[in-house]
Amino acid sequence: MPPNTTASTGDKPAKSGRKKGRKARLFVLVLVLAIIGGIAYGGYWSISTVRASFPQTKGSITLDGLSGPVDVKRDGYGIPQIYASTDEDLFMAQGFVQAQDRFYEMDVRRHMTSGRLSEMFGKSQVDNDEFLRTLGWDRIAEREYEEELSGPTKKYLDAYAKGVNAYLQGKDGEEISLEYAALGFTNDYKPAEWTPVDSVAWLKAMAWDLRGNMQDEIDRALLTSRLGPQQIADLYPQYPYDRNKPIVREGQYDELTKTFEQDGSGDSSEGSSQDGSSDGSSDSGSSDGSSSDGTTGGSGTSSDDTSGSSIESQLAGLYDVLDDLPTAVGVNGNGIGSNSWVVGGKHTITNKPLMANDPHLSASLPSVWYQMGLHCRTVSAKCGYDVSGYTFAGMPGVVIGHNADISWGMTNSGVDVTDLYLEKLSGDGYLYDGKVKPFRQREETIKVAGGAAKEIVVRQTEDGMPLLSDRDDELVKVGEKATVDDDAPDRGNGYAVALKWTALEPGTSMDAVFAMNKAADWDDFRKAASKFDVPSQNLVYADTKNHIGYQLPGKIPVRAKGLDGSVPTLGWESKNKWKGSIDFEELPYEYDPARGYIVTANQAVVDPEKYPYTLTTDWGYGTRSQRITDLIEGKTEAGGKISTDDMRQMQLDNDSQIARLLVPALLKINLDDPDVREAQELLRGWNYTQDADSAAAAYFNAVWRNILKLAFAHKLPKEVRVEGQCVWVDPVDTTGPVDDKDKVRECGQRDGDQAQPDGGDRWFEVVSKLMEKTDSDWWTTPEVGTRPGAEKDRDKLFERAMIDARWELTAKLGKDIDTWSWGRLHRLFLKNQTLGTSGPGIVQDILNRGPWKLGGGEAAVDATGWNAAGGYDVVWVPSMRMVVNLDDLDKSKWINLTGASGHAFSAHYTDQTDKWVKGELLDWPFKKKAVDDSTSDTLVLKP
Repeated sequence: MPPNTTASTGDKPAKSGRKKGRKARLFVLVLVLAIIGGIAYGGYWSISTVRASFPQTKGSITLDGLSGPVDVKRDGYGIPQIYASTDEDLFMAQGFVQAQDRFYEMDVRRHMTSGRLSEMFGKSQVDNDEFLRTLGWDRIAEREYEEELSGPTKKYLDAYAKGVNAYLQGKDGEEISLEYAALGFTNDYKPAEWTPVDSVAWLKAMAWDLRGNMQDEIDRALLTSRLGPQQIADLYPQYPYDRNKPIVREGQYDELTKTFEQDGSGDSSEGSSQDGSSDGSSDSGSSDGSSSDGTTGGSGTSSDDTSGSSIESQLAGLYDVLDDLPTAVGVNGNGIGSNSWVVGGKHTITNKPLMANDPHLSASLPSVWYQMGLHCRTVSAKCGYDVSGYTFAGMPGVVIGHNADISWGMTNSGVDVTDLYLEKLSGDGYLYDGKVKPFRQREETIKVAGGAAKEIVVRQTEDGMPLLSDRDDELVKVGEKATVDDDAPDRGNGYAVALKWTALEPGTSMDAVFAMNKAADWDDFRKAASKFDVPSQNLVYADTKNHIGYQLPGKIPVRAKGLDGSVPTLGWESKNKWKGSIDFEELPYEYDPARGYIVTANQAVVDPEKYPYTLTTDWGYGTRSQRITDLIEGKTEAGGKISTDDMRQMQLDNDSQIARLLVPALLKINLDDPDVREAQELLRGWNYTQDADSAAAAYFNAVWRNILKLAFAHKLPKEVRVEGQCVWVDPVDTTGPVDDKDKVRECGQRDGDQAQPDGGDRWFEVVSKLMEKTDSDWWTTPEVGTRPGAEKDRDKLFERAMIDARWELTAKLGKDIDTWSWGRLHRLFLKNQTLGTSGPGIVQDILNRGPWKLGGGEAAVDATGWNAAGGYDVVWVPSMRMVVNLDDLDKSKWINLTGASGHAFSAHYTDQTDKWVKGELLDWPFKKKAVDDSTSDTLVLKP
């Protein structure tokens, strides 16, 4: 008898507000027909149909392939804890249970990772599939499975796939989810069996979203069309090592044994700088030398002379491709951060470590995370796991969590593991050290639901770099206009753009997951971390024996001398290629530091003066990490001890650091308009907290947004400005004054959650460095409509921003400031990432939830991120929160953004969200008695 079925609303990871042409077409025909079909066939969307796809959570089910019975115990929130007697049974049951709750989400994800979205959703996804096929995630995952992963890991992946397929056995699409029923109106799509490679490929999607500084690399090049080198340096200031401490302060790396040859290999830190110039000569002063509107009329060049003004349209084309890809776990690399910190026992009320973690990812429904416990009834050689935490639906094991001995958390390290290369095409090959080399080519067939299949050719260089420019006409322009040095080969029809990325090589990250799940101490943990090659993450550690630690893992490239990965590189010279990767024993780590705590929040890992390799030029700027550090030190230096609830309260800290800098200056501005003065008074006495009900937070953030718009947005090139924001500018190639009649109108091209200036902590640093330069060109107020501009006067620009903010909020929230609140502006919408993003309103109403009024804000510890260029709505969030108590694991706490289920009508679809909004945490039982006490439903899986 086949097992019962469950439906999942999917999590096709795709950012809302993407390119309107494609997104507007996505699913509309499918959904309209589905609705019409539902009406025509009456009971098709009946309650019984909906319930038929819910998981069975009580009684028993027989599964072929189990060696013994498995207990699945769910608490009142539907969170499963699985008990088995062998490893294979444990992971088979994990596959079955996750498929019960989330199979549609899993299916969409594997179609994304394999470049087969068109098979489900038709021709609107062909361009995405072409790009994803070019990257070849599934092919690399297959090589990992066949060539790199250990025997036990393959065995567990096989067992997991067997469990998923046991769930699918004998089920039609509509028995799995309503989404499949909707798809069935326009195509005959049927879910295929799950494979072990499908699970491995998901790690590639995670690595893509956490890939490092590719967006900054593109943006810096785009800025050269309007800004000179010094102005770009202003917008990418040096990391403030003197103010915001790096992660590793007392740690070490083992004695380096590498020798660096004179051909340029080795120490890539020499000559590199935060702004991307290789000689380090650019200081971070004002933008002197620019025209009054912030433009130079010329173009700057970088260290390798590849980022001049002519490259902006080509890299804009690359941005278009990247921006239109479905998002896996974040916002395509932008805004992705996280907090994780650990406090040792000498500072805690339990005398044992406490660990907190809250990864910041784009809001999705269901949440990207899945809570779960995996328990062997008796831990032995036959069954070695007793672990609980957060994983991804579609992947066995636990990604973040704890076992009986240790706990671990993760934040994105931000290390630079991608580079863009310009390649000189020659006939059917490419030029390399003066010789023509043939491309490695393969043909791919993209099947399209409701249409004809499409054939494409994927080209790669000899070392496996795919040509991204083959996938978009805009990218062809890279070679048509790119500025290069005098020794560059003749451009002919142009240069191509190729991608070098560590995740395009087979790796062993899946081995690392299982090894981490079983680790018993620091040595075990580091051995597991050594296998975690992509994505590179900050790994935070604590154990029940009162030790804490930090490890940076990952396959991190060593670049040629003088190159730092901040701008596109010339690909036709072998001296510019990567020189291998940093040995694991040379990567930074820290164990039991004397200060008694470790904080990671995407800040710099190490001080570059104390480390011989350049890890990236684009760290987060440390606003959150330093705030967490200050909160810990404030408690401990006063003689206090930190509790589990203190850790929770720190996660909810919404202090605005930029407000602390700006408000004193804003309060000194003399304002004529009494209505604006009334708003200004909100800031007097404000404690800088961004609570949802705070009128002061609403007004300040509106002022901050308008400061950024006036000082920077109007001066940036159209490729990075928000869509629809139009300004009159001098033609790019002009020098000297230009009459108004000769100016050209340029409108922004980016979606609101990707545009600049986004208002993150890089912009905090930009503004803080300009505060004392009150006559900087950046403080030139632009002429807008009938409102005259002002020359280089910071306070005049602040005055305009305060006026504009007052009337913006009057339009949005009403004239009466007593009704204003930050939460009315700063709202969270949870959208089903396939049918909930572009379909007719009735379907969106069924699948989507919200809005919720949130506190917190950009670069606050409670990082409910918003993009200042696009508006105030929340675009990324703490996707989960956990606090682990290493003294008593049953006193640990956790919460998910949404719920365990992917079913829109399930009680567990968003049953954790209200508590998440309030900052509450759920009890997190671990030991058998605590799990039994919390169990609401028990399902027995029988062989």
